[in-house]
Amino acid sequence: MSNQKKRIFQIEAFKNRVVVDPKYAEKTWKILEHAIHEIYNHNASGLSFEELYRNAYNMVLHKFGEKLYSGLVTTMTAHLKEISKSIEAAQGDLFLEELNRKWNDHNKALQMIRDMLMYMDRTYIPNTHKTPVHELGLTLWRDNIIHSGKIQSRLLSTLLELVHRERTGEVIDRGLMRNIVKMLMDLGSSVYQEDFEKPFLEVSAEFYRRESQKFIECYDCGDYLKKAEIRLNEEIERVTHYLDAKSEGKITHVVEKEMIANHMMRLVHMENSGLVNMLLNDKHGDLGRMYNLFRRVPNGLAMIRDVMTSHLRETGKQLVTDAERLKDPVEYVQRLLDEKEKYDGIISLAFSNDKTFQNALNSSFEYFINLNSRSPEFISLFVDDKLRKGLKGVSEEDVEIILDKVMMIFCYLQEKDVFEKYYKQHLAKRLLSGKTVSDDAERSLIVKLKTACGYQYTSKLEGMFTDMKTSQDTMQGFCSSHPELTDGPTLVVQVLTTGSWPTQPSITCHLPFEMSALCEKFRSYYLRIHTGRRLSWQTNMGTADIKAIFGKGQKHELNVSTYQMCILMLFNNADRLSYKEIEQVTAIPASDLKRCLQSMACVKGKNVLRKEPMSKDIGEDDSFFVNEKFASKFYKVKVGTVVAQKESEPEKQETRQRVEEDRKPQIEAAVVRIMKSRKVLDHNNIIAEVTKQLQSRFLANPTEIKKRIESLIEREFLERDNSDRKMYRYLA
Repeated sequence: MSNQKKRIFQIEAFKNRVVVDPKYAEKTWKILEHAIHEIYNHNASGLSFEELYRNAYNMVLHKFGEKLYSGLVTTMTAHLKEISKSIEAAQGDLFLEELNRKWNDHNKALQMIRDMLMYMDRTYIPNTHKTPVHELGLTLWRDNIIHSGKIQSRLLSTLLELVHRERTGEVIDRGLMRNIVKMLMDLGSSVYQEDFEKPFLEVSAEFYRRESQKFIECYDCGDYLKKAEIRLNEEIERVTHYLDAKSEGKITHVVEKEMIANHMMRLVHMENSGLVNMLLNDKHGDLGRMYNLFRRVPNGLAMIRDVMTSHLRETGKQLVTDAERLKDPVEYVQRLLDEKEKYDGIISLAFSNDKTFQNALNSSFEYFINLNSRSPEFISLFVDDKLRKGLKGVSEEDVEIILDKVMMIFCYLQEKDVFEKYYKQHLAKRLLSGKTVSDDAERSLIVKLKTACGYQYTSKLEGMFTDMKTSQDTMQGFCSSHPELTDGPTLVVQVLTTGSWPTQPSITCHLPFEMSALCEKFRSYYLRIHTGRRLSWQTNMGTADIKAIFGKGQKHELNVSTYQMCILMLFNNADRLSYKEIEQVTAIPASDLKRCLQSMACVKGKNVLRKEPMSKDIGEDDSFFVNEKFASKFYKVKVGTVVAQKESEPEKQETRQRVEEDRKPQIEAAVVRIMKSRKVLDHNNIIAEVTKQLQSRFLANPTEIKKRIESLIEREFLERDNSDRKMYRYLA
């Protein structure tokens, strides 16, 4: 290869100078201009696009790009002016059709022209910063067609007229509308907005302003909301069919403002059909519609919430303060539960479980339940009624549902410690009389109370169950150690721990000899096993089964209280006894004695005794004798005691006093806990902290907290700061 000679190539210029025909540009443009005319006249099939492309290419190459570009603008403008006349001449409904057809033709033509002038589009136009061919075609269409004096206003009025016709129920050509609107969007967002959207929104606002005024005068609230919902859905549907997607928020805002926001107050308070009427009549559909529409406007939901809260507090206040309704505690609580269930349903089904509405519901219930200081007592009585008899034959699942509902109401109580006092009394009576429907239900409720209020709240309640179990074991041991007792009267004793049970100091009545001897044997047995303990008999809490034979030899087994047994046993040795004789021999307290005698002498079907004079009340001068004519279709007859289901006023005061006394150590313990961790704290912060710590049990009174702080200072748990008397220091 190295031996081969190297060849050198040299390119020389043409010996003769190339001369461009002076008329080249004009001739070439004429060819291209003719092609553009043919394209617009739908004769493009005979054109050679390869040749046309080469001609346009050569013009740009020979620096005639400006002539080509300006010629294109002039030619297209001329054609568009002709097209404009054709569109203007179209009459009626043909106007939009002609516009749409010409637009489609123009787009096709524009595509061919752009392909033909592609080289210019790629080189000359970017270098000279001119408008590309396709955009140029759109701009010229906008200026010569859409913004033509005779077309612009006619186009807008035609489009708005079609929308109006559709709103009034006519069927329009949505496909044609979609094409025209798309044309405006293709010409640029500003064209769509200025030439159509802005006037469309203004006209729509006026339309809905008038329509809403007409509707509000003619329809009730529910029907008006249905109309508003339909209109809103129609506008959303209209956008999906032929408007720009960005218009949805704007047109729905117009409908919301004109049909809802401007009439909110009137709709909510509309007589016989507004929000309160819907709530009273459980109109979940209308309430859901109102919620969904009002949530779209500012402060809409706040208005519904405020009116609902106001109504709920008012009706709740009437419910808890109505003297008639307070006569039956069980009915009172049932009404609360029904009201809670009703509004839970409304919030769930109509208000999408909105947390703000649930909070409003909870605050309203807490407000009015605590207006009645007897609510804790009544809730406990309701539970007592259910667990005594109300839950018989009810499935476990349904029992849990009822207990959960009770717990919801319980959680609204500010004085949960008052409930505890009453609940303990009622539970004690159920356990001691064996009248509870289900031990599982009892324990389930205690678990729920423990979850809500903590271990300390239920420790004594659980202790009561423990005592019942221990007592069974004790009685088995007693019976085993005294086999001789199987023949005579039998005794069942429940040994109650003083701190756990709501026992009150009571005067032990004089028991019949047979029973007092048995009681003494049990005392000796128990104290032998448990040295150091002390027993005191609570005869007011006991029951007895006694066999009785009436005139004509009629036999019955009577289930009575211990007090009633003491009274009836007296008639084994006497035919007639006066009130004062019975009182003297038995030593039963007067109030209890009267109730016992009333239940045995004045209650039809249970009147094992008779009295003279006959009356419903017991007097101190009355005398009593056995009712020889007593008859019952049952062998076993339960003779209840006439009991005031609710506390008397003195009993209520006594319970309140016990609650207040029990609160004092709890407040002091909270103060010490807080000060131990903080060391130094001002008065207001101590009050706030103590209230917060104790709110799960009761609402602490600031005055009482202050008294407890003073007591702790006296006992040197705390001291005041020397420089600031409102500051307290913890003394270790």
